[in-house]
Amino acid sequence: MIVAVPGSKSVTARALFLAAAAGGESVLRRPLLSDDTDGFAQGLAALGYGVRRTDDAWHVTGSPEGPPAPAADVDCRDAGTAARFLPALAAAGHRGVYRFDASAQMRRRPVAPLTGALRALGVDLTHDGAEGHLPLTVRAAGVKGGEVELDASLSSQFLTALLMTGPLTADGLRIRVTGIVSVPYVEITLAMMRGFGVDVTREGDTFVVPPGGYRPADYAVEPDASAASYVFAAAALAGRTATVPGLGQDALQGDLQFVEVLRQMGADVEIGPDATTVTGTGRLSGVTVNMRDISDTMPTLAAIAPYADGPVRIEDVYNTRVKECDRLDACAENLRAQGIRVETGREWIEIQPGTPRPVEIACRGDHRMAMSFAVAGLRNPGTTFDDPSCVKKTFPGFHEFFADLRARWDV
Repeated sequence: MIVAVPGSKSVTARALFLAAAAGGESVLRRPLLSDDTDGFAQGLAALGYGVRRTDDAWHVTGSPEGPPAPAADVDCRDAGTAARFLPALAAAGHRGVYRFDASAQMRRRPVAPLTGALRALGVDLTHDGAEGHLPLTVRAAGVKGGEVELDASLSSQFLTALLMTGPLTADGLRIRVTGIVSVPYVEITLAMMRGFGVDVTREGDTFVVPPGGYRPADYAVEPDASAASYVFAAAALAGRTATVPGLGQDALQGDLQFVEVLRQMGADVEIGPDATTVTGTGRLSGVTVNMRDISDTMPTLAAIAPYADGPVRIEDVYNTRVKECDRLDACAENLRAQGIRVETGREWIEIQPGTPRPVEIACRGDHRMAMSFAVAGLRNPGTTFDDPSCVKKTFPGFHEFFADLRARWDV
């Protein structure tokens, strides 16, 4: 069965930044339309960039000199990409005062590694509340560039923000990274920067970003691999076949590697040039897997883990504790409520086989909790959610999409 999923949130956010930083108009085709990406686009508009939406594209008029608006108050909503990327974009401007705030949930998430690096580069940046968190104010006066050290062990978004800002500095950047998670997301950034005319080189743990700016592009956004994980997990769990077009051997997103976890568990997997297919074989094996580089798919695996024939242990995912919620704790809470035995540590979770009972899932305002446990609900009729609308962050039509999938599969 062919199953189409929406555009990638990660690719859409990066494309919006790069288009805003380029000279001229860029066209972003088949972008994700969700609360996060709308918040990012509205943030660009508040900063004075030209952003126009047509039926299946965003048209962005860039400004290499920085935000056209001399001042702005930007609401980043729940979006980590907006809260990390937009202040860096504003800092590269040559004049202006820009204040960034966000939802209570986003205010709890850290930005300190990024803001510390920007300050080290001479950016006039103040935290208006708790140090290392939003709200914050940037007084732009250009960035000379040079060498800077960054700890990206909590989020690769900190590194992406600096990488994408580098070409807007006078001298470029040399970013020495002391820790990093979700490396495939950094690879997305580097590939997309090339698509907008900038080549980054790497010397060991140092990324070298040249000055010079970006050129506009006509850019097609590929389907969201994190969203596709729900489709692939559902196929493996239900013993059905799902083919997602647009995600193949040359896909940018590392989260497509989730299908290799499903392969280890017994599903049949085929990654072709332009599509990926997963077929459930009627059984799932227990597995121990390091998900450091694909941690957004950790809840997907955790939710279906009880249906494996042995324990499922997920390791090296501490950074999921500082996402929209503490995802390790949230997964453990919901699985225990379903009657499943679970153990957790600082950066791991181990889930025993069992028969989950239907409960109301505590989403904690986190879209991935709702979507992951909806997948497991294929085998657990009666599962409900305390906050089903939280999926609007990245997949507004998810529940209707998934109900249609269930009907087409007759499960």
